Amino acid sequence: MSGIGSAPAPSLWRSFRLQARIIAALMIREGNAKYGHENLGFFWIMIEPLSLAAMVALMWYATNHSHTEAVGLVLFVLTGYCPLTLWRHVTGRSARVIRQRSALLFHANIKPFDVLIAVFCLETIGIFAAFVCAYVPLVVFGVIDPPRDTLLLIGGWLFLAWFSIGIGLILAALTEIFETVEKFIPPLLYITLPLTGVFSMIDWLPQKAQNILVYSPVATSVEMFRAGAFPEDIVTYYDPAFLTIVCSILTAIGIPLVVYAQKYITHN
Repeated sequence: MSGIGSAPAPSLWRSFRLQARIIAALMIREGNAKYGHENLGFFWIMIEPLSLAAMVALMWYATNHSHTEAVGLVLFVLTGYCPLTLWRHVTGRSARVIRQRSALLFHANIKPFDVLIAVFCLETIGIFAAFVCAYVPLVVFGVIDPPRDTLLLIGGWLFLAWFSIGIGLILAALTEIFETVEKFIPPLLYITLPLTGVFSMIDWLPQKAQNILVYSPVATSVEMFRAGAFPEDIVTYYDPAFLTIVCSILTAIGIPLVVYAQKYITHN
């Protein structure tokens, strides 16, 4: 017979639902803190990444490029700038993100990992919403064609998000342990811009550059993303197995590092 007053251990499903509610609440809080309640509020997360893409497209229209070239450029810019924004926002915002929200850790059910996932998921979902909100009207008005393979497009986005989050977890932990790491993140993001593959398809580059970029998880994720949107005759390079292995390794490194970094937060 069970002891009086003993509570049953929570099931795995109940624990998962609890953590999902916590992360959802943290995402709402993060959105309010970042974008506020006034003016555009949450809609700004969708409008912000589109501004540059719209400006570039308008400039190309204004310089008398043919309609076919402009339409191609609109899709190319949109499928490049949104992934670049995801990569830069997730990795760029990872610096000391736990310490900045350390007050939340006084709640028993909130862990550093929950805070990080909430921040990263807000960026991932918000920027993808920006992409969809731009893509759908362009398809409706006949400016661009519908995606060739929606699942491939979503798969490329999820791989890019997974890789970015894996790097973000590692950077978030390292910036808590070593303060100087934070100063190196912005220049590293600029230095690695050519490796993102957003400015050109891999197939358009010289062979030596192709040999390098096929091993860039960001570039191959972007290629997979674009493969879902571009016509079938556009050559793309991506390997889901390679991306899965790299992202799994980064996640396996990042999660223990975040747990280890927690003591540097509570002791300060």
